[in-house]
Amino acid sequence: MGQGWIRGLVMAGALALAACGQGGGTAAKPDTAYQETLIQTLIDAKPGDVIEIPAGVYAIDRGLSLEVDGVTIRGKGMDRTVLTFKGQTAGAEGLLVNASNFTIEDLAIEDAKGDALKVNEGENIIIRRVRTEWTGGPRTTNGAYGIYPVQVKNLLIEDCVAIGASDAGVYVGQSNNVVVRRNRAEFNVAGIEIENTQNADVYDNLATNNTGGILVFNMPNLKVPGFATRVFRNRVVANNTKNFGLKGSAVASVPTGTGVIINSNDQVEIFDNDIGGNDTANVIISSYFSTGYMSREGVAATFDPWPEAIFVHDNRFTPGGGKPAGAELQALRVLMFGLTGRLVDVLWDGYADAKKYKGGKPDPALAICVDNGAAQVLNADGPNKNKSPKLTGEALRCRLPPLPAIVVAAAGPVPAERKVPAPGKP
Repeated sequence: MGQGWIRGLVMAGALALAACGQGGGTAAKPDTAYQETLIQTLIDAKPGDVIEIPAGVYAIDRGLSLEVDGVTIRGKGMDRTVLTFKGQTAGAEGLLVNASNFTIEDLAIEDAKGDALKVNEGENIIIRRVRTEWTGGPRTTNGAYGIYPVQVKNLLIEDCVAIGASDAGVYVGQSNNVVVRRNRAEFNVAGIEIENTQNADVYDNLATNNTGGILVFNMPNLKVPGFATRVFRNRVVANNTKNFGLKGSAVASVPTGTGVIINSNDQVEIFDNDIGGNDTANVIISSYFSTGYMSREGVAATFDPWPEAIFVHDNRFTPGGGKPAGAELQALRVLMFGLTGRLVDVLWDGYADAKKYKGGKPDPALAICVDNGAAQVLNADGPNKNKSPKLTGEALRCRLPPLPAIVVAAAGPVPAERKVPAPGKP
């Protein structure tokens, strides 16, 4: 099992699943005339405007954009107000927003040529009850991202649905102070992805039927490092859709059948989740040495490739790991657990930064800690080309201080109750 043990797992090709259309797209005949009104309204928008889009299905053949601060776009519901871009001929996104103090709620964006909703370089962003969907099922030709805020501050994404993205359904990149809650992500390559982002809470979401459920990544070619992410009270179940990401893209390295993946990120706390039925592993902790990203991307001078200060605790695991993706992990499963065995709940590639050791041991403040009842950790021994994989036993049973809750004014405090959306219901 060579160094690219994650990279080698990809099973290429799209998987057409009839169930993917369950997000609620309507069969009503699209209105082709309304787009001119909407385009002009966006051009003429002033701070404080509320742009209300009536119920209906509206055919849009070019990308929409907004560059004015303080605007709200509001539909009549994610299954009542539908912007369909199935015939889109111009523009890289469905809707591109470069503005602050922006709210979008109660509408759907379907079949965008590229990303469905992109919000770039804004502050105080609310994305609420928005559905993004590619209605033809998981296909490599689908747009990369459903809900796609990048380089934003003070962000709330709640009660949304993201289906069919060829990269990530809900993606937050290079951002700060983020709450992602009560969303449903299905039939994407990555259900929910937090990348190079600082201070994020991801809770009360459902991630199912994706290739990977929830990802917390640091990519090597970005100047902003990510850290301090809490993933809690989510349902991350049965993420076994074959990887249909574009060949050569970073997300194409995500193993089919993964629940939660932490890659090269620091200060990540995974707790109080229901995680199970993910055919490769319920949780993967890895460095970029296992992914092959360094062969395709440049590396920022400040990039730290090792996952550090990772705390996995008090989750409810149900069996996974029975059909891991790729020959290498299948061989690892059989070698360690026999023909009918399963990989354990937590799979670690085994990379750690020896330069940060104290007295020959990892610095306790930077440790990978798994204190999750009977859950076991398998060290895949990546630094030695996977020659001697082993169960870690009690070596990683430790605890770290809990991370603080993230405060986003629009979100309010973390609610005590668990409100996780049910499969197939927006």
